[in-house]
Amino acid sequence: MTHWKPDPFAHRVEVNPRALPSDAPYPPGLSPILGPEGFAAAGQEIRGWPGYRPTNLVSLAGLAASLGLGGIWYKDEGSRFGLGSFKALGGAYAVYRLLAERVKAATGHAPSSAELMAGAHRDITAGITVATATDGNHGRSVAWGAQLFGCRCIVYIHAGVSEGRRDAIAQYGAEVRRIEGNYDDSVHQAAADAAANGWLVVSDTSYEGYMEVPKAVMAGYGLVAQETLDELPVDERPTHLFVQGGVGGLAAALTALLWQKLGPERPQIVVVEPDAADCLFQSALHGKPTKVEGNLDTLMAGLAAGEVSLLAWEILDRGANGFVTVPDEAAISAMRALAEGVGGDTPIVGGEAGVGGLAGLIAVMGDPQSAQKLALGPLSRVLVIGSESDTDPELYERLVGRSGAEVRAAA
Repeated sequence: MTHWKPDPFAHRVEVNPRALPSDAPYPPGLSPILGPEGFAAAGQEIRGWPGYRPTNLVSLAGLAASLGLGGIWYKDEGSRFGLGSFKALGGAYAVYRLLAERVKAATGHAPSSAELMAGAHRDITAGITVATATDGNHGRSVAWGAQLFGCRCIVYIHAGVSEGRRDAIAQYGAEVRRIEGNYDDSVHQAAADAAANGWLVVSDTSYEGYMEVPKAVMAGYGLVAQETLDELPVDERPTHLFVQGGVGGLAAALTALLWQKLGPERPQIVVVEPDAADCLFQSALHGKPTKVEGNLDTLMAGLAAGEVSLLAWEILDRGANGFVTVPDEAAISAMRALAEGVGGDTPIVGGEAGVGGLAGLIAVMGDPQSAQKLALGPLSRVLVIGSESDTDPELYERLVGRSGAEVRAAA
Protein backbone atom coordinates (compact mmCIF):
# COMPACT_ATOMS: atom_id res chain seq x y z
CA MET A 1 0.00 0.00 0.00
CA THR A 2 2.06 2.93 -1.26
CA HIS A 3 -0.58 5.66 -1.30
CA TRP A 4 -3.11 5.75 1.49
CA LYS A 5 -5.65 8.27 2.63
CA PRO A 6 -8.21 7.49 5.34
CA ASP A 7 -11.90 7.98 4.82
CA PRO A 8 -13.32 10.88 6.82
CA PHE A 9 -14.91 9.52 9.99
CA ALA A 10 -17.43 11.29 12.17
CA HIS A 11 -15.84 11.79 15.56
CA ARG A 12 -16.02 13.98 18.63
CA VAL A 13 -13.21 15.66 20.53
CA GLU A 14 -13.41 16.97 24.09
CA VAL A 15 -10.44 18.82 25.51
CA ASN A 16 -10.29 18.26 29.26
CA PRO A 17 -10.39 21.61 31.10
CA ARG A 18 -9.59 19.89 34.42
CA ALA A 19 -6.30 18.37 33.24
CA LEU A 20 -3.37 19.57 35.30
CA PRO A 21 -0.59 21.46 33.47
CA SER A 22 2.13 19.33 31.92
CA ASP A 23 4.68 20.56 34.47
CA ALA A 24 2.47 19.66 37.44
CA PRO A 25 3.94 16.80 39.53
CA TYR A 26 2.04 13.57 40.00
CA PRO A 27 -0.49 14.42 42.74
CA PRO A 28 0.33 12.72 46.06
CA GLY A 29 -3.34 11.88 46.46
CA LEU A 30 -3.16 9.57 43.45
CA SER A 31 -0.24 7.49 44.75
CA PRO A 32 -2.46 5.28 46.94
CA ILE A 33 -4.28 4.31 43.74
CA LEU A 34 -1.26 3.83 41.48
CA GLY A 35 2.19 4.65 42.81
CA PRO A 36 5.78 3.69 41.99
CA GLU A 37 5.93 0.90 44.59
CA GLY A 38 2.88 -0.86 43.16
CA PHE A 39 4.18 -0.64 39.61
CA ALA A 40 7.59 -1.94 40.67
CA ALA A 41 6.14 -4.90 42.59
CA ALA A 42 3.95 -5.92 39.66
CA GLY A 43 6.81 -5.66 37.20
CA GLN A 44 9.10 -7.77 39.38
CA GLU A 45 6.59 -10.62 39.64
CA ILE A 46 5.42 -10.60 36.02
CA ARG A 47 8.94 -10.54 34.59
CA GLY A 48 9.55 -13.85 36.37
CA TRP A 49 6.60 -15.67 34.81
CA PRO A 50 7.30 -18.40 32.23
CA GLY A 51 7.30 -17.02 28.71
CA TYR A 52 7.77 -13.39 29.69
CA ARG A 53 9.37 -11.12 27.15
CA PRO A 54 8.73 -7.47 26.28
CA THR A 55 6.25 -7.08 23.44
CA ASN A 56 7.27 -5.44 20.18
CA LEU A 57 7.42 -1.69 19.75
CA VAL A 58 7.07 -0.96 16.03
CA SER A 59 7.67 2.26 14.13
CA LEU A 60 4.85 3.12 11.70
CA ALA A 61 6.82 5.70 9.76
CA GLY A 62 4.79 5.22 6.59
CA LEU A 63 1.47 5.77 8.32
CA ALA A 64 2.88 8.75 10.21
CA ALA A 65 3.98 10.38 6.94
CA SER A 66 0.55 9.76 5.40
CA LEU A 67 -1.12 11.44 8.36
CA GLY A 68 1.29 14.36 8.53
CA LEU A 69 2.89 13.35 11.82
CA GLY A 70 6.53 13.18 12.87
CA GLY A 71 6.23 9.56 13.97
CA ILE A 72 3.97 6.80 15.28
CA TRP A 73 5.11 4.06 17.64
CA TYR A 74 2.83 1.02 17.94
CA LYS A 75 3.18 -1.14 21.07
CA ASP A 76 1.94 -4.52 19.86
CA GLU A 77 0.49 -6.51 22.77
CA GLY A 78 -0.66 -9.36 20.55
CA SER A 79 2.12 -11.71 21.69
CA ARG A 80 1.67 -11.19 25.43
CA PHE A 81 2.05 -14.62 27.10
CA GLY A 82 0.25 -16.23 24.17
CA LEU A 83 -3.07 -14.74 25.31
CA GLY A 84 -3.27 -12.16 22.55
CA SER A 85 -3.68 -9.01 24.63
CA PHE A 86 -2.32 -6.76 27.37
CA LYS A 87 -5.00 -8.12 29.70
CA ALA A 88 -2.64 -11.00 30.51
CA LEU A 89 -0.71 -8.57 32.69
CA GLY A 90 -3.59 -7.45 34.89
CA GLY A 91 -6.07 -10.21 35.65
CA ALA A 92 -3.48 -12.91 36.26
CA TYR A 93 -1.42 -10.62 38.50
CA ALA A 94 -4.52 -9.78 40.55
CA VAL A 95 -5.26 -13.50 40.95
CA TYR A 96 -1.74 -14.02 42.27
CA ARG A 97 -2.10 -11.15 44.73
CA LEU A 98 -5.40 -12.45 46.10
CA LEU A 99 -4.08 -15.97 46.55
CA ALA A 100 -0.88 -14.72 48.16
CA GLU A 101 -2.94 -12.75 50.67
CA ARG A 102 -5.02 -15.81 51.53
CA VAL A 103 -1.91 -17.96 51.97
CA LYS A 104 -0.29 -15.32 54.16
CA ALA A 105 -3.40 -15.13 56.33
CA ALA A 106 -3.25 -18.90 56.83
CA THR A 107 0.50 -19.40 57.19
CA GLY A 108 2.05 -16.03 57.98
CA HIS A 109 4.09 -16.24 54.77
CA ALA A 110 3.34 -14.34 51.55
CA PRO A 111 4.45 -16.62 48.71
CA SER A 112 5.96 -15.44 45.45
CA SER A 113 4.20 -16.25 42.21
CA ALA A 114 6.99 -18.75 41.49
CA GLU A 115 6.14 -20.66 44.67
CA LEU A 116 2.46 -20.88 43.74
CA MET A 117 3.29 -22.00 40.21
CA ALA A 118 5.48 -24.73 41.67
CA GLY A 119 2.47 -26.05 43.61
CA ALA A 120 3.30 -24.67 47.03
CA HIS A 121 0.23 -24.16 49.26
CA ARG A 122 -2.01 -25.98 46.78
CA ASP A 123 -3.92 -27.29 49.79
CA ILE A 124 -5.06 -23.69 50.34
CA THR A 125 -5.38 -22.31 46.81
CA ALA A 126 -7.33 -25.29 45.45
CA GLY A 127 -10.18 -24.40 47.78
CA ILE A 128 -10.42 -20.84 46.50
CA THR A 129 -12.67 -19.71 43.64
CA VAL A 130 -12.13 -16.49 41.72
CA ALA A 131 -14.89 -14.99 39.60
CA THR A 132 -14.98 -12.23 37.02
CA ALA A 133 -17.02 -10.66 34.24
CA THR A 134 -15.53 -10.02 30.84
CA ASP A 135 -15.93 -9.02 27.21
CA GLY A 136 -13.28 -11.63 26.47
CA ASN A 137 -9.66 -10.76 27.14
CA HIS A 138 -9.81 -10.01 30.86
CA GLY A 139 -11.65 -13.27 31.50
CA ARG A 140 -9.00 -15.15 29.56
CA SER A 141 -6.30 -13.57 31.74
CA VAL A 142 -8.09 -14.43 34.99
CA ALA A 143 -8.70 -18.00 33.83
CA TRP A 144 -5.05 -18.36 32.83
CA GLY A 145 -3.94 -16.93 36.18
CA ALA A 146 -6.19 -19.32 38.07
CA GLN A 147 -4.75 -22.26 36.14
CA LEU A 148 -1.21 -20.97 36.65
CA PHE A 149 -1.51 -20.42 40.41
CA GLY A 150 -3.85 -23.27 41.30
CA CYS A 151 -7.40 -22.15 42.06
CA ARG A 152 -10.90 -22.53 40.58
CA CYS A 153 -12.29 -19.90 38.20
CA ILE A 154 -15.79 -18.87 37.05
CA VAL A 155 -16.11 -16.30 34.26
CA TYR A 156 -19.30 -14.42 33.37
CA ILE A 157 -19.87 -13.27 29.80
CA HIS A 158 -22.77 -11.29 28.38
CA ALA A 159 -24.99 -11.83 25.36
CA GLY A 160 -22.70 -9.95 22.97
CA VAL A 161 -19.56 -12.04 23.58
CA SER A 162 -18.78 -14.32 20.65
CA GLU A 163 -18.49 -18.08 20.94
CA GLY A 164 -14.88 -17.80 19.82
CA ARG A 165 -14.06 -15.61 22.81
CA ARG A 166 -16.02 -17.94 25.09
CA ASP A 167 -14.02 -20.95 23.90
CA ALA A 168 -10.75 -19.06 24.35
CA ILE A 169 -11.59 -18.58 28.03
CA ALA A 170 -12.79 -22.13 28.60
CA GLN A 171 -9.53 -23.61 27.28
CA TYR A 172 -7.84 -22.51 30.50
CA GLY A 173 -10.16 -24.63 32.62
CA ALA A 174 -12.60 -21.95 33.71
CA GLU A 175 -16.35 -22.46 34.02
CA VAL A 176 -17.96 -19.92 31.68
CA ARG A 177 -21.48 -18.64 32.40
CA ARG A 178 -23.35 -16.56 29.81
CA ILE A 179 -26.00 -14.09 30.99
CA GLU A 180 -28.50 -11.82 29.25
CA GLY A 181 -27.74 -8.11 29.07
CA ASN A 182 -24.54 -6.14 28.56
CA TYR A 183 -21.09 -6.01 30.12
CA ASP A 184 -22.18 -4.00 33.13
CA ASP A 185 -24.95 -6.52 33.84
CA SER A 186 -22.36 -9.31 33.85
CA VAL A 187 -20.21 -7.34 36.31
CA HIS A 188 -23.14 -7.02 38.70
CA GLN A 189 -24.09 -10.70 38.33
CA ALA A 190 -20.54 -11.87 39.03
CA ALA A 191 -20.36 -9.67 42.13
CA ALA A 192 -23.73 -10.90 43.45
CA ASP A 193 -22.94 -14.59 42.93
CA ALA A 194 -19.49 -14.19 44.44
CA ALA A 195 -20.95 -12.58 47.56
CA ALA A 196 -23.48 -15.39 47.92
CA ASN A 197 -20.89 -18.16 47.48
CA GLY A 198 -17.80 -16.76 49.16
CA TRP A 199 -15.83 -16.38 45.93
CA LEU A 200 -13.18 -13.74 45.28
CA VAL A 201 -14.04 -11.20 42.58
CA VAL A 202 -11.25 -10.28 40.15
CA SER A 203 -12.67 -7.31 38.28
CA ASP A 204 -10.78 -4.84 36.12
CA THR A 205 -13.20 -2.08 37.07
CA SER A 206 -13.61 -0.43 40.47
CA TYR A 207 -16.87 0.61 42.08
CA GLU A 208 -18.11 1.65 45.51
CA GLY A 209 -16.87 -0.89 48.04
CA TYR A 210 -14.53 -2.61 45.57
CA MET A 211 -11.21 -0.89 45.08
CA GLU A 212 -8.15 -2.97 46.00
CA VAL A 213 -8.20 -5.65 43.28
CA PRO A 214 -8.54 -3.16 40.40
CA LYS A 215 -5.44 -1.39 41.75
CA ALA A 216 -3.48 -4.64 41.29
CA VAL A 217 -4.92 -5.09 37.79
CA MET A 218 -3.84 -1.58 36.78
CA ALA A 219 -0.42 -2.02 38.37
CA GLY A 220 0.12 -4.97 36.04
CA TYR A 221 -0.90 -2.88 33.03
CA GLY A 222 1.81 -0.36 33.88
CA LEU A 223 4.41 -2.75 32.50
CA VAL A 224 3.25 -1.80 28.99
CA ALA A 225 4.46 1.76 29.54
CA GLN A 226 7.63 0.74 31.38
CA GLU A 227 8.72 -1.53 28.53
CA THR A 228 8.05 1.27 26.07
CA LEU A 229 10.26 3.69 28.01
CA ASP A 230 12.98 1.06 28.27
CA GLU A 231 13.07 0.64 24.49
CA LEU A 232 12.50 4.14 23.13
CA PRO A 233 15.50 6.46 22.71
CA VAL A 234 15.15 9.60 24.80
CA ASP A 235 14.89 11.79 21.70
CA GLU A 236 12.05 9.61 20.38
CA ARG A 237 9.84 9.81 23.45
CA PRO A 238 6.23 10.50 22.51
CA THR A 239 4.57 13.89 22.55
CA HIS A 240 1.16 12.17 22.61
CA LEU A 241 -0.36 8.89 23.73
CA PHE A 242 -3.59 7.75 22.06
CA VAL A 243 -5.08 4.93 24.12
CA GLN A 244 -8.44 3.17 24.04
CA GLY A 245 -10.86 3.60 26.91
CA GLY A 246 -13.22 0.85 28.08
CA VAL A 247 -13.61 1.31 31.83
CA GLY A 248 -10.36 3.31 31.84
CA GLY A 249 -7.95 0.92 33.54
CA LEU A 250 -5.29 0.74 30.82
CA ALA A 251 -5.47 4.46 30.10
CA ALA A 252 -5.16 5.32 33.79
CA ALA A 253 -2.23 2.95 34.33
CA LEU A 254 -0.27 4.36 31.40
CA THR A 255 -1.10 7.93 32.39
CA ALA A 256 0.09 7.34 35.94
CA LEU A 257 3.35 5.59 35.08
CA LEU A 258 4.33 8.05 32.35
CA TRP A 259 3.50 10.94 34.67
CA GLN A 260 5.66 9.49 37.43
CA LYS A 261 8.58 8.58 35.16
CA LEU A 262 8.67 11.56 32.80
CA GLY A 263 7.28 14.41 34.88
CA PRO A 264 6.97 17.59 32.79
CA GLU A 265 8.13 15.68 29.70
CA ARG A 266 5.15 13.34 29.81
CA PRO A 267 3.05 13.06 26.66
CA GLN A 268 -0.37 14.52 26.11
CA ILE A 269 -2.89 11.77 26.90
CA VAL A 270 -5.85 11.25 24.57
CA VAL A 271 -8.44 8.57 25.43
CA VAL A 272 -10.46 7.04 22.57
CA GLU A 273 -13.80 5.21 22.81
CA PRO A 274 -16.50 3.80 20.53
CA ASP A 275 -19.26 6.33 20.02
CA ALA A 276 -21.79 3.74 21.28
CA ALA A 277 -19.93 3.16 24.58
CA ASP A 278 -18.48 6.51 25.57
CA CYS A 279 -18.66 6.57 29.37
CA LEU A 280 -15.29 8.31 29.73
CA PHE A 281 -16.16 10.94 27.12
CA GLN A 282 -19.47 11.61 28.87
CA SER A 283 -17.72 11.75 32.23
CA ALA A 284 -15.34 14.34 30.79
CA LEU A 285 -18.28 16.37 29.50
CA HIS A 286 -20.04 16.32 32.85
CA GLY A 287 -16.97 16.55 35.07
CA LYS A 288 -17.89 13.43 37.05
CA PRO A 289 -18.34 9.68 36.49
CA THR A 290 -21.31 9.35 34.14
CA LYS A 291 -23.06 6.13 33.21
CA VAL A 292 -24.02 5.39 29.60
CA GLU A 293 -27.25 3.44 29.26
CA GLY A 294 -28.29 1.02 26.53
CA ASN A 295 -26.89 -2.13 24.97
CA LEU A 296 -23.49 -0.53 24.22
CA ASP A 297 -23.59 -2.14 20.79
CA THR A 298 -20.14 -1.74 19.24
CA LEU A 299 -17.88 -3.90 17.15
CA MET A 300 -15.10 -2.97 19.59
CA ALA A 301 -16.46 -5.41 22.15
CA GLY A 302 -13.51 -5.05 24.50
CA LEU A 303 -14.37 -1.37 24.91
CA ALA A 304 -18.12 -1.83 25.39
CA ALA A 305 -18.36 -0.41 28.91
CA GLY A 306 -21.08 1.89 30.17
CA GLU A 307 -19.63 2.67 33.59
CA VAL A 308 -16.18 4.07 34.30
CA SER A 309 -13.85 2.56 36.87
CA LEU A 310 -13.97 5.06 39.72
CA LEU A 311 -10.27 4.73 40.51
CA ALA A 312 -9.28 5.08 36.88
CA TRP A 313 -11.42 8.18 36.58
CA GLU A 314 -9.63 9.88 39.47
CA ILE A 315 -6.40 9.64 37.48
CA LEU A 316 -7.84 10.44 34.05
CA ASP A 317 -9.86 13.40 35.29
CA ARG A 318 -6.60 15.18 36.12
CA GLY A 319 -4.17 13.44 33.79
CA ALA A 320 -5.95 13.00 30.45
CA ASN A 321 -5.78 15.97 28.10
CA GLY A 322 -8.49 14.93 25.67
CA PHE A 323 -11.22 12.43 24.89
CA VAL A 324 -12.28 11.21 21.44
CA THR A 325 -15.11 9.00 20.18
CA VAL A 326 -15.14 7.15 16.85
CA PRO A 327 -17.57 4.89 14.96
CA ASP A 328 -16.91 1.21 14.36
CA GLU A 329 -15.96 1.97 10.74
CA ALA A 330 -12.89 3.83 11.96
CA ALA A 331 -11.66 0.73 13.78
CA ILE A 332 -12.15 -1.44 10.69
CA SER A 333 -10.18 1.05 8.60
CA ALA A 334 -7.35 1.04 11.15
CA MET A 335 -7.28 -2.77 11.20
CA ARG A 336 -6.97 -2.87 7.42
CA ALA A 337 -4.32 -0.16 7.29
CA LEU A 338 -2.20 -2.10 9.79
CA ALA A 339 -2.69 -5.36 7.91
CA GLU A 340 -1.70 -3.88 4.56
CA GLY A 341 1.16 -1.73 5.77
CA VAL A 342 1.24 1.93 4.77
CA GLY A 343 4.26 3.34 3.00
CA GLY A 344 6.36 0.24 3.64
CA ASP A 345 5.31 -0.33 7.25
CA THR A 346 5.47 -3.90 8.53
CA PRO A 347 2.01 -5.54 8.38
CA ILE A 348 0.53 -5.97 11.87
CA VAL A 349 -2.48 -7.90 13.17
CA GLY A 350 -4.59 -5.54 15.26
CA GLY A 351 -7.91 -6.64 16.74
CA GLU A 352 -11.06 -4.54 16.62
CA ALA A 353 -10.71 -3.21 20.19
CA GLY A 354 -6.92 -3.22 20.04
CA VAL A 355 -6.79 -0.54 17.36
CA GLY A 356 -9.10 1.88 19.14
CA GLY A 357 -6.39 4.42 19.89
CA LEU A 358 -5.05 4.28 16.35
CA ALA A 359 -8.57 4.67 14.93
CA GLY A 360 -8.98 7.81 17.01
CA LEU A 361 -5.66 9.20 15.83
CA ILE A 362 -6.53 8.58 12.17
CA ALA A 363 -9.95 10.22 12.60
CA VAL A 364 -8.50 13.28 14.32
CA MET A 365 -5.77 13.74 11.70
CA GLY A 366 -8.44 13.71 9.00
CA ASP A 367 -9.84 16.94 10.42
CA PRO A 368 -7.46 19.92 10.79
CA GLN A 369 -9.61 21.52 13.48
CA SER A 370 -9.54 18.39 15.63
CA ALA A 371 -5.80 17.99 15.13
CA GLN A 372 -5.26 21.60 16.20
CA LYS A 373 -7.36 21.09 19.33
CA LEU A 374 -5.04 18.27 20.39
CA ALA A 375 -1.82 20.03 19.31
CA LEU A 376 -1.00 17.43 16.67
CA GLY A 377 1.24 18.23 13.73
CA PRO A 378 4.45 17.45 11.80
CA LEU A 379 6.58 17.44 14.95
CA SER A 380 4.29 15.15 16.93
CA ARG A 381 5.44 11.65 17.88
CA VAL A 382 2.47 9.53 18.87
CA LEU A 383 2.48 6.33 20.91
CA VAL A 384 -0.49 4.03 20.33
CA ILE A 385 -1.17 0.78 22.13
CA GLY A 386 -2.14 -2.22 20.03
CA SER A 387 -3.87 -3.82 22.97
CA GLU A 388 -5.00 -7.03 21.25
CA SER A 389 -4.40 -9.08 18.13
CA ASP A 390 -6.98 -11.35 16.46
CA THR A 391 -8.45 -12.67 19.71
CA ASP A 392 -11.57 -13.50 17.69
CA PRO A 393 -9.96 -14.98 14.53
CA GLU A 394 -13.20 -15.46 12.58
CA LEU A 395 -14.31 -11.88 13.16
CA TYR A 396 -10.86 -10.56 12.27
CA GLU A 397 -10.82 -12.39 8.95
CA ARG A 398 -14.34 -11.20 8.12
CA LEU A 399 -13.42 -7.56 8.79
CA VAL A 400 -9.97 -7.47 7.21
CA GLY A 401 -10.48 -9.92 4.34
CA ARG A 402 -7.48 -12.02 5.35
CA SER A 403 -6.73 -14.16 8.36
CA GLY A 404 -4.31 -13.10 11.05
CA ALA A 405 -2.01 -15.93 9.97
CA GLU A 406 -1.91 -14.57 6.42
CA VAL A 407 -1.07 -11.07 7.64
CA ARG A 408 1.71 -12.39 9.87
CA ALA A 409 3.11 -14.42 6.99
CA ALA A 410 3.36 -11.25 4.91
CA ALA A 411 5.24 -9.36 7.63
